[in-house]
Amino acid sequence: MTDSFDEENTEAQDPSKSERKRQMHALQAMGERLVTLPQSDLNLITISDERLSDAIALARRITARSGLKRQLQYIGKLMRSVDATEIEEGLAYLDHRNASSAAEFHRVEAARDKLIEQGDAALGEIMAQWPGAESTLLRQWIRQHPKEISQGKQKAHAKKLFRYLSDLDRAEPSTF
Repeated sequence: MTDSFDEENTEAQDPSKSERKRQMHALQAMGERLVTLPQSDLNLITISDERLSDAIALARRITARSGLKRQLQYIGKLMRSVDATEIEEGLAYLDHRNASSAAEFHRVEAARDKLIEQGDAALGEIMAQWPGAESTLLRQWIRQHPKEISQGKQKAHAKKLFRYLSDLDRAEPSTF
């Protein structure tokens, strides 16, 4: 009678076949993501298993679809045998870094658009957001904007303004 109770307990503790399959697919997807990362980002992730790092390097060189698919499955198999927490942490760091740079981009882009559309009315808000900004330079760009439009150089003007605001944001992060 105690044997059947022990068997039921161990069955309840073991993950189901579906759960194991989901975990294997998640590890394989993580391996696929490692293969598609730019080399500079891949260098930031700690991969302790030499076989896994070699398999990823090989997969990056494979151009045949079926060969790449087999290599990705092999990477998934290797991922099951290593501790994936360091890799997960590295990927989470990259996600956070990308999200913060996207937020910076959108913040600067919105400030640039506001400055172009509203002109001097938005200058106070820009100066409050980035106290180190040169108001005379920004006013000059605001006044040059209609001339740039008439000459067909609107995009170049907007890029120059975006670059300036982006440099300001990197030098002193926005207070908002």
